[in-house]
Amino acid sequence: MSVSNPTLITFVIYIAAMVLIGFMAYRSTNNLSDYILGGRSLGSVVTALSAGASDMSGWLLMGLPGAIYMSGLSESWIAIGLIVGAYLNWLFVAGRLRVQTEHNGDALTLPDYFSSRFEDKSGLLRIISAVVILVFFTIYCASGIVAGARLFESTFGMSYETALWAGAAATIAYTFVGGFLAVSWTDTVQATLMIFALILTPIIVLLATGGVDTTFLAIEAKNPDNFNMLKNTSFIGIISLMGWGLGYFGQPHILARFMAADSVKSIAKARRISMTWMILCLGGTVAVGFFGIAYFSAHPEVAGPVTENHERVFIELAKLLFNPWIAGVLLSAILAAVMSTLSCQLLVCSSALTEDFYKTFLRKNASQIELVWVGRAMVLLVALIAIAMAANPDNRVLGLVSYAWAGFGAAFGPVVLISVIWKDMTRNGALAGILVGAITVIVWKHFSLLGLYEIIPGFLFASLAIYFVSKMGAPTAGMVERFDAAEKDYNLNK
Repeated sequence: MSVSNPTLITFVIYIAAMVLIGFMAYRSTNNLSDYILGGRSLGSVVTALSAGASDMSGWLLMGLPGAIYMSGLSESWIAIGLIVGAYLNWLFVAGRLRVQTEHNGDALTLPDYFSSRFEDKSGLLRIISAVVILVFFTIYCASGIVAGARLFESTFGMSYETALWAGAAATIAYTFVGGFLAVSWTDTVQATLMIFALILTPIIVLLATGGVDTTFLAIEAKNPDNFNMLKNTSFIGIISLMGWGLGYFGQPHILARFMAADSVKSIAKARRISMTWMILCLGGTVAVGFFGIAYFSAHPEVAGPVTENHERVFIELAKLLFNPWIAGVLLSAILAAVMSTLSCQLLVCSSALTEDFYKTFLRKNASQIELVWVGRAMVLLVALIAIAMAANPDNRVLGLVSYAWAGFGAAFGPVVLISVIWKDMTRNGALAGILVGAITVIVWKHFSLLGLYEIIPGFLFASLAIYFVSKMGAPTAGMVERFDAAEKDYNLNK
């Protein structure tokens, strides 16, 4: 590999910039609250773009374009479901969770919030929710590392094993050093890069294939059903794809952005920014996969890498259609998507291990500096486990993401949503919801029941468990008092 390779130089500059931001954030990280939640200081723009970038991982530029390329517009139901789910999450959960966490012990993590919200003195709720985070996030982290490895492998001709370490190293570096502020600031840069890539690329592909009419004729000639939203789908299939939207209510790395906002007043503006960004990005990624059908039909001589692995459609289009310097910037967008999500996931796992295990059960009187360094050590530990899980080169990004997304959506989604809107929810109801949601996802996935995406039965059964178990008991007076105070605070400031 020549050092003068423009794509390599672009990558090196980009990664160096992210690590530099990490060192800048290091100077603002003085205690565990800073390291985990940035001292609750995020403005609306950073909150919005950080939430979006942490959500849209490598699957946005690899998994989803690949699915559209293979099956046509029938795979776009997932994008519709995500847009609806994200909007409802911003509308019903974001502001309320921000005030509820503040009123319930100034909670820094979801397990911390659950423990304070439901006055769980046993520690059982904290432990189980932290275990769920570690299990499903390690799988999720593995998906990000796979996406990064695929990028380095196809761009620089590395072996998959070498690419694993190259793709993960930079993310680990700035997350380790700068914590939440580094992750949030870099997310903002990465979100900007992602939207640039996803608006520019489909336009250039469209021009390269002869304009709208010619492109659509080529796609239709390849297979008329590419335009059919109902192609090879069933009611269960559509519901399964739309069901991805339910996952938003339970994703700890997205919910952490709401918890870190500087005030409830920032949430409404952040919602508008984030949803605009998301709609443009998802529209662009669908267009990349769809227009790619026409391009590679017209140029079968260069279609080999995409035929071998359809998740490389964006990578190959960027390399074929752009000047190497621009291609380097566009391919950096994939790295941005991978790094933004992976960094958030590593930090949430680190937070669970540090705040919910180490501080709570091992070193209650640990100093803030000690806790920050334990948090950094946990980032390294989780990263190494995820790299080991990602070692299989046959892994597919979307498959890994779908399992982890369902796990969080079903285990935490109903608990978070109901806890911020229903004052009568109890500790046993929350415990039942987490257990029923997580177990349902694991069992449903294992047996592939009805062909239905496991998040849907998981979310439904967990919600029912929360309601019926909560009805068997009653919240304490303190729980009701804090809930009412938080709700009043929310209504006054929203």
